[in-house]
Amino acid sequence: MSVLTSPPKSPVGTPVANSLTAGKLPRYTAVYVLVGCLAVMSLVFAMIAAAAGTDFNIVLAVFLGVVAYVVVIWVLSRAVEGPRKASDRLVTALVATAFTIALLPLISVAFTTIVNGLPRFDIQFFSESMRNVVGPGGGALHAIVGTLLVTGMATLISVPVGLLAAIYLVEYGRGRLKHAITFFVDVMTGIPSIVAGLFAFALFALITDDPGIRFGFGGSVALSVLMIPVVVRSSEEMLKLVPNELREAAYALGVPKWLTILKVVLPTSIAGIITGIMISIARVIGETAPLLIIAGFTTSMNYNLFSERMMTLPVFVYTQYANQGADAQAYIDRAWAGALTLILIVALLNVIARVVAKVFSPKTGR
Repeated sequence: MSVLTSPPKSPVGTPVANSLTAGKLPRYTAVYVLVGCLAVMSLVFAMIAAAAGTDFNIVLAVFLGVVAYVVVIWVLSRAVEGPRKASDRLVTALVATAFTIALLPLISVAFTTIVNGLPRFDIQFFSESMRNVVGPGGGALHAIVGTLLVTGMATLISVPVGLLAAIYLVEYGRGRLKHAITFFVDVMTGIPSIVAGLFAFALFALITDDPGIRFGFGGSVALSVLMIPVVVRSSEEMLKLVPNELREAAYALGVPKWLTILKVVLPTSIAGIITGIMISIARVIGETAPLLIIAGFTTSMNYNLFSERMMTLPVFVYTQYANQGADAQAYIDRAWAGALTLILIVALLNVIARVVAKVFSPKTGR
């Protein structure tokens, strides 16, 4: 015979709610609430900007939208799920708010650059140079080509030097020499970029005995001074992550050390090394001061790194904004379009780094 039991009663005679079966918000409620709050705040600020004739303030709209999300999600959760779950959602929302506040400068820069750069983000901008252009029109083809050539040569210089230095520090370095190299790498990581430009300018001015020398290869050398410490540090950390058991297994089979590094250590860490190289390229591709000193600026195409001045995108943006002509808006539009192009190149490099890291990462399991 079965025994029927009734649920426990509270002192006033009503059943006690089971916390395991209490009401729950739908799975994507937090996402829907966040999107709704951001949309509402964006609409409100867009209407205010239209009525007042001012620019749309995306930073304030996003910030207040996230604050509204914190309040709304807490109220909904407390009403449906109870105070305990509401407290959990409140803390999660506050963490998301802190993350959003950290992203606000990036959101502001990206939004402002996109809005101001799109008017000149056209075919003409990518197919023409600024030769004989003093007003509207023209493009940044010469600057884009110069950026790719200068940065590519800097990469060819920096990657072998930085990678070999990292291999030495991890696999061979001992004693004072290792500590001295590590110290100077740390010092080079923090030097101002203009110092690298002055170094390259002084070096080639002494070698060529030409105090007015300006050419693309000098810019590559200046950028390599900034790249090498980043490559060394990132590659060193990736090499340290390779388990010593892999090295010992190779040594036990009689494999020499140099071949172990080549066939075991480097393939295991290649994904992280390539990611570090891509990040170092993204770090120097936007440098202006060293290129303005040693590479100079020009309005014409130049494909020769070892002859004449060579334009790059950062210098193009600077000169367009600093040296405005009679039609100032045309120069400002070109400067914003150049900045947008530079941001897209950096974003593309980071995407490539993620893809390469995923492709070349060591496969686990069977």
